Amino acid sequence: MVLPRAAKTQRRTRIQEEKEEQILEAALEVFATHGFRGSTIDQIAEVAGMSKPNLLYYFRTKEAMHRALIDRVLDSWLDPLREFDAEGNPVAEIRSYIRRKLEMARDFPRESRLFANEVLQSAPHILDELRGPLKTLVDEKVEVIRAWAKAGKIAKCDPYHLIFAIWSTTQHYADFDAQVRAVLGEEHSGEGRFEDAARFLEQLFINGLAVHGPASS
Repeated sequence: MVLPRAAKTQRRTRIQEEKEEQILEAALEVFATHGFRGSTIDQIAEVAGMSKPNLLYYFRTKEAMHRALIDRVLDSWLDPLREFDAEGNPVAEIRSYIRRKLEMARDFPRESRLFANEVLQSAPHILDELRGPLKTLVDEKVEVIRAWAKAGKIAKCDPYHLIFAIWSTTQHYADFDAQVRAVLGEEHSGEGRFEDAARFLEQLFINGLAVHGPASS
């Protein structure tokens, strides 16, 4: 994990912590809007409302700010998958996972776009994490899904592509929100669109994984 420059001092003050958060909030806004390559330190300093030298006291480079944000996103983005419980009911676990991913798309759209932009650029800053901790966690949950299928609790499927499909359909509502709202129109593009999406995706995935007909609640 990349630490801000000020964090490397022996004791961090409340003001230092607040300044770091102020900078990262501004960086998130700029990176989510312009992508890593299209963003500059000057833009981030302007959004943060501070001078460039002051900003550079806390983060030496644009890369340091970006990496700090990516580390946060990766950690929080994987929480719902970490909670996928092998001992739980498959229908309940899958439904909960879908809803938590949609909640993250609703509540953290900038973080989702930040991550999507990074991956679209071939993940130059986080490839080691994708091949390491992310893959390890996914491999672990793949075995959970395989065990459910082997026990006859869900239909046989490719667990990796099931996880990919849930990722892509839920994060679509963050990464392509403007398109979603435009197509739905004013009548259906309010906050209720996330509940509508949750109900549809539950039907799509849970019924698709049912062993004998549509899965019940």
